[in-house]
Amino acid sequence: MFRRSGALLEGHFRLSSGLHSPGYLQCALVLQHPKEAEALGAALGAIVRSLGAGTVLSPAMGGIVIGQEVGRALGVRAIFAERQDGALTLRRGFALDPGEKVIVVEDVVTTGGSTRETMDVARAAGAIVVGACAIVDRSGGKQGLDVPFHALLPMDVKTYQPDACPLCQQALPVIKPGSRAAK
Repeated sequence: MFRRSGALLEGHFRLSSGLHSPGYLQCALVLQHPKEAEALGAALGAIVRSLGAGTVLSPAMGGIVIGQEVGRALGVRAIFAERQDGALTLRRGFALDPGEKVIVVEDVVTTGGSTRETMDVARAAGAIVVGACAIVDRSGGKQGLDVPFHALLPMDVKTYQPDACPLCQQALPVIKPGSRAAK
């Protein structure tokens, strides 16, 4: 799907985590096709169904479409957290009840930072985070989450701290394709 839609990119990228990488997966290029989005959501939903979530919570922007599709597959509501003054928060009338079981759904996880922030939003509302999932896990299994985590495509794509990036040392232009300003 990623190759067909042109979503598998090569170059010099600054990720939302602030890390640099020679590879980038632009999930939006796959998710723009409703049948592909539905298939990915159904596949993730099948993997996480046993966790018993009553609500899908995703971080804006990247997690919104896949979160909606996982919600559809599970037959539960899908809401999202978005940044306000630099912090993720529930807006637009979205709320979680104390004890509500939530699963956090992302498009791509690299360090797990956005996923942890989204989990913090749920926990601050008193909800119970039963797990997290993503289409792609770029962390090589090192996202370090304290809940069950599942991904359709586990990958170990090289990432570099900006001050140790060989692509920067080669003076290759850096592209920032993600939805959040790098740290």
